[in-house]
Amino acid sequence: MIITMMLSILLRAPLFCILGLVMAIQTAPEMSWIIAVGIAAVMLSVAIIISIVAPKFKLFQKLVDKITLITRENLTGLKVIRAFNNESIEKKKFTHTNHELTRLLIFVDRILELQNPLINIIFNGTTLLCSWIGISLLSQDFSYLGNMTAFAEYVTFIMMSFLMLSLFFIMMPRANVSAGRINEVLKTGAKIHFVKETRGVPEKRASVEFRKVDFCYPDAAEKVLDDISFKAEAGKTTAFIGSTGSGKSTLINLVPRFYEATSGEILIDGLSIHEYSREDLIKRIGLVPQKGILFAGTVKSNIKFGAPNATDKQVEEAAEIAQATHFIEKMPKGFNSHIAQGGTNVSGGQKQRLSIARAICKKPDIFVFDDAFSALDMKTDAKLRAALKPITKDAVVLIVAQRVSTIKDADQIVVLDKGKMVGKGTHQELLEKCKVYQSIVKSQLSDAEFRKEMSGTAR
Repeated sequence: MIITMMLSILLRAPLFCILGLVMAIQTAPEMSWIIAVGIAAVMLSVAIIISIVAPKFKLFQKLVDKITLITRENLTGLKVIRAFNNESIEKKKFTHTNHELTRLLIFVDRILELQNPLINIIFNGTTLLCSWIGISLLSQDFSYLGNMTAFAEYVTFIMMSFLMLSLFFIMMPRANVSAGRINEVLKTGAKIHFVKETRGVPEKRASVEFRKVDFCYPDAAEKVLDDISFKAEAGKTTAFIGSTGSGKSTLINLVPRFYEATSGEILIDGLSIHEYSREDLIKRIGLVPQKGILFAGTVKSNIKFGAPNATDKQVEEAAEIAQATHFIEKMPKGFNSHIAQGGTNVSGGQKQRLSIARAICKKPDIFVFDDAFSALDMKTDAKLRAALKPITKDAVVLIVAQRVSTIKDADQIVVLDKGKMVGKGTHQELLEKCKVYQSIVKSQLSDAEFRKEMSGTAR
């Protein structure tokens, strides 16, 4: 809005004002002090209005934020609100904030509405003053009538210019607040910096290695990850398990550099993660996040999201491996069926399988599954993992899981507890040596099944 006003007002108003001033002073220099009085009155009134409303605009933006947040929470959490019968509480929160916003807007509008009568008083007062002084001069010299009339017209031009400028200056504080908020985002620099071109030559055989890696969130007292060391090799599956908050997802997010390790070193294909360009690093990784994310489009466009040049056959193969073909074929247009924004027209399990198909279609060197099988039933989970084996024979597979059954056959299991690595080995090795892993297995099995597992270890 302010830029539009600048183009229409700031180009015209100063020109009119300057020309009007020059002509008015040339026409009736003895009355030029009237212009100074009028301009001073306009500037004073605008300054008073701005000083009152400028702080309110900051509060206005905060209240708009607050009411937007409440509305968003109510829409996204509608089922929970209904389940706990808290509609009245949420309505009160919204109503309270809405009333605050309404009162503020009424106050600001009332102050801004003072502008028109004030400017009119100043405008008409200046015209009246011109007439009063002009008539007193006419008594001495009647030929002064032409100068007086011309001077009054020039004053009108000048005052109209300042009227337009006053509108601009009253809008300026709100524009300034808005621009400041936008600049907060635009001026925020990236905390993680990539080199423009990859330095060094990565090994041909894929691998992921952590060497004494620590991670701590800014200003946090405790480390989220502490002294993590392991190596995941191509053709083998490395799984991560632990209680909630043990740092599993954080560890996985260090691989594509969503977070930066506080200390230690991470190597991808034998080369430090800091030596890769963004494109080189990301093309090696196929990520399936904890929460399946789909985009508005079709089934095909979502599977091809990481590999735009993939053929229809490759898309179908990826869907087959991800156990997604069965439900895709039942959709109205198959692979060309519409996917709503956020994938709201498919179930959680279908969303996860399409996310897995997207990673498979990319054909990466490193597969990262961040609890990506949680929404799948045991039968589909088993089928999917069996189908994955042939295509991951030359790739690193990293899996974060809550279910022991998902990672039981992994070549290497890393057990995390409060950010520390408390165990590393196969399922059987950890059952023998790691108490934390034993307690996780015991919590997911019946007593009879657990005794059977432990007896198998003893043999």
